[in-house]
Amino acid sequence: MGIPCDHKKTNYIRMKKILVLALVFLLAYETHAQEVVSKEIEIGIVEKLGQTIPLDLKFFNEKSDTVTLGSMINKPTVLSFVYFDCPNLCSPLQDGIADVIGKTEMILGKDYDVITISFNTKDTPEKAREKKKNFVQKIKEDQRGSWSYLTGELENIQKITEAVGFRYKPTGMDFAHPSTIIILSPKGKITRYLYGVTFLPFELKMAIGEALKGQAQPSSNKLYDYCFAYDPQTRTYTLQFTRLLGSFVLVIGLFFVLYLYISSRKKSTKAPK
Repeated sequence: MGIPCDHKKTNYIRMKKILVLALVFLLAYETHAQEVVSKEIEIGIVEKLGQTIPLDLKFFNEKSDTVTLGSMINKPTVLSFVYFDCPNLCSPLQDGIADVIGKTEMILGKDYDVITISFNTKDTPEKAREKKKNFVQKIKEDQRGSWSYLTGELENIQKITEAVGFRYKPTGMDFAHPSTIIILSPKGKITRYLYGVTFLPFELKMAIGEALKGQAQPSSNKLYDYCFAYDPQTRTYTLQFTRLLGSFVLVIGLFFVLYLYISSRKKSTKAPK
């Protein structure tokens, strides 16, 4: 005896609804998770790929000249944030930038530029000039002018750091902050984030090529940022257990829904006709 067509149709509609609800739940969860992560992060990076930075912001270069970001960015640009009295990440980051500049086959000033902005309002063009001398020694002398060090006022610093999602926080006399470089297109569009204090020449070359075309690409270290958060007390990254547990439960739930769907399909197939 076969299964009535109405029963088959009802069963199919029921499973279809389950799958639709599961998909809606997944999308809602992902949206909520992104919003929660964005709000939770006080120190770290909130990626803003595809967005354009405010190019009218004014800063002082190491020569004490007033410049706008728009006047400086006309080719792919490597953007970094530091403060000049930083006891930890800033010097290794700038060493890493200088090192990869020296190792890549691209020419600084021709293929791309580098801009480093201090987020400490106490830093001055004079300090920027002295700090720059420490790190440009690794690169060719005729390319050193294409690595600019900028200082500025609080309002403009806050606008540019928020525009790229660079979150930092004062901690006593110092700052807790992430370590990353941000790749910009010639029009100031954010196309890639590269994390850490050392960078592969091939990775930078790819990022520069993408920026030249204005192509925003997700970062390979995004999973790391999701799983870990910076602890300003210990100055280390800690595992976000609750966040990972929630994701695990979601995955298990989706597998369960899929299992119910497959089981239902098998029963319908094996039923006598």
